[in-house]
Amino acid sequence: MADVIIAGGGPVGMLLACELRLHGVDVVVLEKLSEPSPHSRAFRLQPRTMEMLDYRGLAERFRQDRPQWPKAHFAGLQPLLDLSRLTSSHPYSLLIPQAHTERLLEERATELGAGIRRGHEVTGVAQDRDGVHVLATGPEGPYDLRCRYLVGCDGGRSTVRRLAGFDFPGTGASVTALLGDVILDDPGQLPSGVPGTTRTARGLLMAVALEAPYVRVLTTEFRPPQDGADVPVTLDDLRESIARVIGTPVDIREPRWLSRFSDATRLAGRYRDGRVLLAGDAAHIHFPIGAQGLNLGLQEAMNLGWKLAAEVRGDAPEALLDSYHDERHPVARRVLQETRAQLALMNPDPRTDPLRELFGELLALAPVNAHLSALVAGTDVGYPQDGHAHPWTGRAVPDLALKTEDGRTRIAELLHPGRGILLDLTDSDALSAPARTWAPRIDLVRARTLHSADAGAGAAVDTATQSALETATQTAVEAVLIRPDGHVAWAGPADAAAPGLTDALHTWFGPPARP
Repeated sequence: MADVIIAGGGPVGMLLACELRLHGVDVVVLEKLSEPSPHSRAFRLQPRTMEMLDYRGLAERFRQDRPQWPKAHFAGLQPLLDLSRLTSSHPYSLLIPQAHTERLLEERATELGAGIRRGHEVTGVAQDRDGVHVLATGPEGPYDLRCRYLVGCDGGRSTVRRLAGFDFPGTGASVTALLGDVILDDPGQLPSGVPGTTRTARGLLMAVALEAPYVRVLTTEFRPPQDGADVPVTLDDLRESIARVIGTPVDIREPRWLSRFSDATRLAGRYRDGRVLLAGDAAHIHFPIGAQGLNLGLQEAMNLGWKLAAEVRGDAPEALLDSYHDERHPVARRVLQETRAQLALMNPDPRTDPLRELFGELLALAPVNAHLSALVAGTDVGYPQDGHAHPWTGRAVPDLALKTEDGRTRIAELLHPGRGILLDLTDSDALSAPARTWAPRIDLVRARTLHSADAGAGAAVDTATQSALETATQTAVEAVLIRPDGHVAWAGPADAAAPGLTDALHTWFGPPARP
């Protein structure tokens, strides 16, 4: 019996496999494609996702030879969102194709020992009190598997979601969108060039340069789809859609990928049903803007991985696994709201123009720009906390530069093993007892914070960290309990009897390991 079967070997399934293997969980990934897809829907990783990859020592793998863009758009309006002002150690979008993201995560999952079966897909699901029976089909035909937990990471048309009976409420398609990676001999035929976005009374056209000589051309027409989602797109379909949107034909040829999508928007009513869970597009679909779906799914995998591992080990506190739904479902609902808002602002109806003009004025206001930047970057996410908790509780921990007895480091580096951290920023020994009690689920780290003046070469304190240091000083933070996913579980004085510390340890790390 496998501990966990993951249906779907895209980026979300691969990151979840990495997280589970980091904790020694036996993982089998079933991916129906025999080879990784060379095509990419999404082309960027958000600041919050880059922070999470940094927590696992993967940020440099992803950043290698990839451009960083400190901007983002909201509904194609000007001015652009300014990500460089975010309180983040990675205040930029990393421009990286989804296919490359998937490859890097599969490499890491393989390094950690995940069992990856390509050309295998789930065809049957039945769960009982002790586990899940999975019927799969591979190159040699159908076979049976048994696991303790099954996670559906198998996309918007998720087989796991359907077979396990999850409800998937929402709204159907009201726009028709086509995508083509094609050769465009004369970019001057497009009104806004490449890259560029054209909004006409008949729809939207976007063009993005890929590796030469290919260009991605996307059209969005604000009318319900005429064809079903499974009907193949032809080059003539894309040509005709371009001509309708901009009013003139464009010469395109040699497509290497053609696809269709829509604004159908749905969110699973629950992320967990017993021993079956959902993550990524299996749990939510929406109009694709700014790679929101990919990043949302990766953040779900990071939230779920350590919790499911604790459940498999048998030391998970009550309701820990349920907190996956409780924390991430509202975040997804917020993303769906945001993508709907952006699409509404892009509607070509002339009656939308005054709203766009007003919204452009609002984007020029620094507080509004900062608010929307944090929204699309994922850095505004904070999980529920009680009314007496420290302001940091539930938020992503600032990536403080630290000096420990072993030398200089950062909080992100301390999180590489995937365990919790009890960070003592004083010279006392007051937290040794709870740290020993909850070992090895948490590591006690004694350190002092480094300001820019004393960080030294290779450990410079960025603006975000300096801001966090100032906040720590103002709020008298002496100790921080950090979850494996980088969110703060508790912050306060370096005192084993400090209010809330023991409760937080029990809530997130289970019963004490020993008296």
